[in-house]
Amino acid sequence: MYGKVYLTGAGPGDPKLITLRGLETIRLADVIIYDRLVSKELVKEAQSHAELLYAGKASGHHTMKQEDINALIADRAMRGLTVTRLKGGDPFVFGRGGEEAAYLADRGIEFELVPGISSCIAAPAYAGIPVTHRTLAASFTVITGHECVGKDTACVDWAWAAGAETLVVLMGLQQLPVIVDQLLMNGKAADTPIALVQSGTREEQQTVVGTLGNIVANPQVSELSSPVAIVIGPVVAMRERLQWRKIEAVIA
Repeated sequence: MYGKVYLTGAGPGDPKLITLRGLETIRLADVIIYDRLVSKELVKEAQSHAELLYAGKASGHHTMKQEDINALIADRAMRGLTVTRLKGGDPFVFGRGGEEAAYLADRGIEFELVPGISSCIAAPAYAGIPVTHRTLAASFTVITGHECVGKDTACVDWAWAAGAETLVVLMGLQQLPVIVDQLLMNGKAADTPIALVQSGTREEQQTVVGTLGNIVANPQVSELSSPVAIVIGPVVAMRERLQWRKIEAVIA
């Protein structure tokens, strides 16, 4: 009998923002395979006998290849163990959860998807920025900031992205100049507000605000480090009124 795999979203950073079901899957697991952005406080919720395996990825440095992670998850499940694959944010939002689920499905391994709060909405919210607003934006678009790395990788349609009412870019800090240039070349106004939210929902959260025309030259941007959620659009201006989190280390 194969064990069951839980593909669990750990939420955007603050360990208190995990779902009740997500926490249950941590406490049920014989094996936890967790990512870089998962709070250590959540990993501590594991059973004393649980095997804890780190599979974190940072830009330019991957502890394990995705193919090896897939195989590791399946291997532990095939031993009859309960496996929790713990990912920052939501597994199906730029978390490669779809790839892992397909790998398990192809091998007849039972799995359950446990959604998590994605940083694409949580980081802006904790910076006082609503991604939609009745008078400013009726929709929001989320894209990855990584450039295309191969013919099998979906590429961003920048003409389409430039038309978004609110655009949220995840994993885009290193590509910020490229992102800004592409949006400007595709018709986005230079005075469009932009916010960069580092470590959204965590105690070390910081925010840099500006416009598409001046953000790249802002020296404060160089002080930021991943993870950063980038928010672009008129809703960013709401931050001045809605910044509710007083402990944030503000950079502006």
